[in-house]
Amino acid sequence: MDKEQMISYCMELGCHAAAVLPVSEIPFDPGLREYCRKNTCRMYGTNYGCPPLAGGEYELIERAKGYGEILVFQTVFGLEDSFDFEGMVEAGKKHEQTAEAIFEGIRKAYPDGICLTAGGCKICEVCAAGTGEACRFPQRSLSSLEAYCINVSELSEKCGMKYINGVNTVTYFGGVLF
Repeated sequence: MDKEQMISYCMELGCHAAAVLPVSEIPFDPGLREYCRKNTCRMYGTNYGCPPLAGGEYELIERAKGYGEILVFQTVFGLEDSFDFEGMVEAGKKHEQTAEAIFEGIRKAYPDGICLTAGGCKICEVCAAGTGEACRFPQRSLSSLEAYCINVSELSEKCGMKYINGVNTVTYFGGVLF
């Protein structure tokens, strides 16, 4: 699967936009980990796809730099209003379904690629990290773009995408390092 095929594949699966960027152009920011440490999402230390269990910031940045390119995709969903929390949650689930379909197809072409999404891994209803078990699906587990210290607002700009897509919308991003 070449770059154009990857972008077309994302669009066929319902993405709003997709692009391929050299890894050398990814805007890394180790300072993003401070947001993780504040644990506002309540996943810090409880999800193998999230810090600190996903790995140290510099370890993950170096891992990412070991790849040549990144496929970046975004999904955009309408909301009733800016306080439509249920709509945001439902949109997040739809994004994850789209991302999983993308990852499934890309993994066939790039089995050693790293799949990144919005938020931590959600493959299991309850992550094994919370129960002290090993990851149940290490080949499918996901980390977030932010866990890899990727500044998504700057990344979207480099890809020619809008980070915010207008009033009463929610935008989610994902990517594959390959």
